Amino acid sequence: MSDSELLALFIRSGDGVATDLLNRHGGLREVLHADHEALIAERGIGVSRARIIRALPELARRYFEASVVPGEAIRSPADTEAYLQARLRHLGHELFCCLYLDNRHRVLRFDEMFRGTIDGTSVYPREVVKEALAVNAAAIILAHNHPSGVAEPSQADERITKRLKSALELVDIRLLDHLIIGDGQATSMASRGLL
Repeated sequence: MSDSELLALFIRSGDGVATDLLNRHGGLREVLHADHEALIAERGIGVSRARIIRALPELARRYFEASVVPGEAIRSPADTEAYLQARLRHLGHELFCCLYLDNRHRVLRFDEMFRGTIDGTSVYPREVVKEALAVNAAAIILAHNHPSGVAEPSQADERITKRLKSALELVDIRLLDHLIIGDGQATSMASRGLL
């Protein structure tokens, strides 16, 4: 199905209304994150269809959130990446998160640890270690988003990853990866040999 056909299915309109909406806003992602009032003002949308459109990103986030359930083992790096993209890629500010795991890589907890601005956030290794010990984690996957959409790790990302790895090693907690989430892509620092 095309984006317009899929959107038309959800809002129960003709394909023309959905196509016009996508064209005016610049694409599916832009429509799904459009202001509620702007959607209501669109021809053929109205309040109920605007609510449906605004609910779709939340539905997607919940779907992917269910793929990483506390108590279940992480099935694959792809599942983890999809989950983190659903949680982080849409944000207009940086958010640094920790996925705490036990010794069998079962999810203990997911925490949004530090919130930043459009181009950075302050990360405190002491707080990460403190939370990891509180949940009795054996391993951690770190993640943060780049609101710019570029998933390349910066020098600051590399420095904080090394600091966190060293701090966690002191208390026998393994740092499995640090994922940088961009717009539609993620970069694994572990796969790049940066851990």
